[in-house]
Amino acid sequence: MLRLTWVQPEDLIGHELRQATQDGREPSRIASRWRAAGGPEAPTTAGASPTPTSRYLRQLAEDLLDELADLPSTLADDEPTDLGKIRAACPEWPPSAGSRSPHPAQSHLEAAWLGRATGCLLGKPVEILPLDAIRQLAKSTGNWPLTTWFTERGVPSELLAAHPWNRRSAKTSLAENIDGMPEDDDLNYPLLNLLVLQRHGKAFTTTDVARTWLDELPAGRTFTAERIAYRNLLTGLEPPHTARHRNPFREWIGALIRADVHGWTNPGDPAAAAEQAHRDATLTHTANGVYAAMFAAATIATAATSEHDIHACLRTGLTVVPPRSRLARAVRHAIELAHEHADFDTVVDELHAAHAATHHWVHAVPNTALIAAALTHAHGDFSGSICRAVSGGWDTDSNGATAGSIAGLLAKDPAALPDRWTAPLKNRLTTSISDFNGIGFDTLAHLTHRETHRS
Repeated sequence: MLRLTWVQPEDLIGHELRQATQDGREPSRIASRWRAAGGPEAPTTAGASPTPTSRYLRQLAEDLLDELADLPSTLADDEPTDLGKIRAACPEWPPSAGSRSPHPAQSHLEAAWLGRATGCLLGKPVEILPLDAIRQLAKSTGNWPLTTWFTERGVPSELLAAHPWNRRSAKTSLAENIDGMPEDDDLNYPLLNLLVLQRHGKAFTTTDVARTWLDELPAGRTFTAERIAYRNLLTGLEPPHTARHRNPFREWIGALIRADVHGWTNPGDPAAAAEQAHRDATLTHTANGVYAAMFAAATIATAATSEHDIHACLRTGLTVVPPRSRLARAVRHAIELAHEHADFDTVVDELHAAHAATHHWVHAVPNTALIAAALTHAHGDFSGSICRAVSGGWDTDSNGATAGSIAGLLAKDPAALPDRWTAPLKNRLTTSISDFNGIGFDTLAHLTHRETHRS
């Protein structure tokens, strides 16, 4: 029997109960009703439970999802989704730079694209694995602290049996198997946003993003919040309702991994980058899920001028995030830890102690915090940033991708990125998006550079 991931209501309800607890709604009464009826917990490792449930439980799950969405939140004032309210909550919102800022050279953008791909590829074989498994696998081959690609060569068979690589990625992302950049949603979404800008310009609407997805994005290439929003579009819902309707993943990492192009094409204008990211993110996300995208876009826009170090870039990124939000608090804490501890494993352990028990491994709050910690601890160095981001666990490929994009941009030139990272990519990206399959990163840099000049 086909068990679709991320859309079945009986699988969504457990995630929504957790989300409600995190965002200040009181779900205990509804949780009791679900458990009294025999409803299962959320799937632990995948997006679908292994066996179907009764029609009664499925209908109950749909009803309870709607009831949960209507519960009032005690955090609503501190964590708005409306852009005007976000700006009002941010006392240091950056001024608009207009067209005064220098545009990045095409080589800077090529380094950013390469950095995103490299960081993503580094994290692919260990995505979903727990932190301890990542450390054991890397240590078994002498690759800890992490300095290069994961490999299966030399890993004891019993360790591989206990902690198998990500089954979808091992054949294309271990050192012995890399042959160009394989398809990944962390690269598909930047391609989609490049299409959005080509077709609609920087004044695109959230509806323009939705139409582009329906035209160009295969449904099977969507996950979590994006899959829910895609389904909602097909049932006739319009943005921003697509982000809220029966979508317990609306504060997860999906909008963050779409943010890079918004920063790359607004160099020196973090406010414009953040506003652009907001229009994209609200198709699928709310509150902290949106803030993560805005934070990344503003950080990248600041880095794109080549006038600031990583610490200044991250400080600017925080100016577009409501300061009393959970994401802002988590990022500030992560940066503090990175400054306090010389050993990055200690930073990671502290972050996991703070977030692992309460957040899913794909949630935006812990992952954004880890990215900020990795970049801070490595002072923006490319290899140090991507290796730290991936070695911290959680959504390893997405974290490596965002850290790599930012650190690559700061490196300014593809030649500044170590050959061990870039050579295996062979300047070739595999994707199912539009006509991009097989495209080179130099060509993507050219196309992106062209969009920085458009109004």
